Amino acid sequence: MASSPTSSTSVESLLKENRIFAPTGAQAAALGGAAVSSVDEYKAMHARSIADPSGFWGEVAQDFEWFTPWSSVLEWHCPDARWFVDATTNICHNAIDRHVLDGHAHAVGLIWEGEPQAHGLPEIRHLSYGELLDEVSRFANALKSLGVVKGDIVTLYMGMVPELPIAMLACARIGAAHSVIFGGFPAPSIVDRVLDAKSRVIVTCDGAWRRGSVVPLKQNVDEAIALLSAQAHNVEHCVVLKRTAQEIPWNAARDQWWHDVVAHASTDCACEAVDSEDLLFVLYTSGSTGKPKGIRHTTGGYMVYTAFTARMTFNLKPNTGQVFWCTADIGWVTGHSYIVYGILPNRVPTLMYEGAPNFPAEDRFWEIIERHRVTHFYTAPTAIRAFMKWGEEHPKKHDLTTLKLLGTVGEPINPEAWIWYHEQIGASRCPIVDTFWQTETGGHVITPLPCVTPTLPGSCTVPFFGIDAAIVDEHGTEMPANTGGLLVIRKPWPSMLRGIHGDRPRFIETYWSRIPGMYLAGDGARRDERGYFWIMGRVDDVINVSGHRLGTMEVESALVSHASVVEAAVVGMPHEIKGTGIAAFVTLGPGGTPSDALKSELREHVASVLGAIAKPDMIRFTNALPKTRSGKIMRRLLRDIAAGRDSKQDTSTLDDLGALAALRGNDE
Repeated sequence: MASSPTSSTSVESLLKENRIFAPTGAQAAALGGAAVSSVDEYKAMHARSIADPSGFWGEVAQDFEWFTPWSSVLEWHCPDARWFVDATTNICHNAIDRHVLDGHAHAVGLIWEGEPQAHGLPEIRHLSYGELLDEVSRFANALKSLGVVKGDIVTLYMGMVPELPIAMLACARIGAAHSVIFGGFPAPSIVDRVLDAKSRVIVTCDGAWRRGSVVPLKQNVDEAIALLSAQAHNVEHCVVLKRTAQEIPWNAARDQWWHDVVAHASTDCACEAVDSEDLLFVLYTSGSTGKPKGIRHTTGGYMVYTAFTARMTFNLKPNTGQVFWCTADIGWVTGHSYIVYGILPNRVPTLMYEGAPNFPAEDRFWEIIERHRVTHFYTAPTAIRAFMKWGEEHPKKHDLTTLKLLGTVGEPINPEAWIWYHEQIGASRCPIVDTFWQTETGGHVITPLPCVTPTLPGSCTVPFFGIDAAIVDEHGTEMPANTGGLLVIRKPWPSMLRGIHGDRPRFIETYWSRIPGMYLAGDGARRDERGYFWIMGRVDDVINVSGHRLGTMEVESALVSHASVVEAAVVGMPHEIKGTGIAAFVTLGPGGTPSDALKSELREHVASVLGAIAKPDMIRFTNALPKTRSGKIMRRLLRDIAAGRDSKQDTSTLDDLGALAALRGNDE
């Protein structure tokens, strides 16, 4: 079935999935009860949240402590939202102080495990809320001593160490915003972000551990500062945490050790009362095309929404033995929202791990789950596919019976990867929450509620409270069931982005101009007859094959459903007859052997699942796909390879240059 020649949004929706997983009483009992009692209660609450957002979110916000009450819950003049208008609060107070004041100073708030192991044992730290309060207050006072004041933006370029969330919370405590830069970025990426944020203070580490090697963080900062000086931007202070203890260059006029600046700092530091709409942080998108976008998030709405989504999506309950582990890096929004700001206010211990999932061996994650008795595990589909490739023998070596809930984040999950996750990690007993959201949304916008929402592998299911999501065409007209289109959100929600830092025109153009009055997520999607959402990939990842517009995610899912395949990436390629053909890059599971016969078999398998129009024109086998350190497949590089172009694109975020080199040397 070809799409209308006048339509630029209709996408073929050929992938069918009918394996439905109903919630069970045992799952609810393991989690201490479901967040809501039934699907009907969810529907009623969701309907109210759309019809009466001020009433709904006003009630939710009562669970937080405010220094000054709001005059109104919401002011909305598209695209500008103000939530909890005129209220003052502090997110650090709600994440830490109030727990201490309520008598929970000795409860564990943060669990940290380092990557290196001595005699088979890693370095482990448990920080109580009382200890976090002391450490955050000391560093907040240290920042003040360096001249940081309310309204400044402090740049944080660190490894996954406890001092990173401590520094974030210290900034929030004194009313300064933070800009966390992922520790895998090189000097030029630091320069772009520091210049845009006008940061005068950078906090970093001497180095970070990754697969047994040191990532030279301080060296990268020094290179960035030299480049910044050439552009007349002066970084006045660089605070350095000693983590890896290698020799590093030192500028005594600018550089200071973390341990020195906090040595005499007081643990007495009152939280600054900040306006609900005061800037909390700027987080830059990867900048794969053009200048990176500095996404602005403010305090009150983000605080309420992230903590509430965490509580509802993960069934978080204090004092029940829960341990929550999100495997993301804090350099990305997932780490901001679901390691730090969404979890700590719920008083459930949040776990951080410093290093790689396969160091020193491919069972490291399962070892961590067993050691810390993790109950909630939240990771990316790309990691799950890596686990599949490494083999089920690794999780089987460890006791994973403490797990009560599994989650996925970062990209759509292929149904077969979902099934493997369900069976091999969750032992067919843990609910899976497949969460869709973005840096711009601040928190989950489409997700099942565990023990309530029946789930289908590959679908992120239903909108969260307050999210008026729809699939529309270019004119904003809602599409019928199982017809692809553009994913939009039609009403404001508390944690929505407040702009792109310093670039109002780009904010309007990127998110609000294509379909006026609606937030454009940038994803192609469909909604099935149940009302469930299926994300089919970024709009840029839709392939037009002989007039048929195919979502790359569906072709990838068809490939992964073959027994030999654990991961696939699909892109468009020039085709002299079709205009655009389908190129597939495929990673095989243990024991899989590349061959022409297997290529033919995979082509026919895709045709049997999706129809002949979706059959790949080219298949290349690869041991690894080019990915960022956060696990995103770099499809823009694959497009160049498929087209036979000599790529001039930035590869600074690439995790393994060897994967790209191998593909460039791999003929079909």
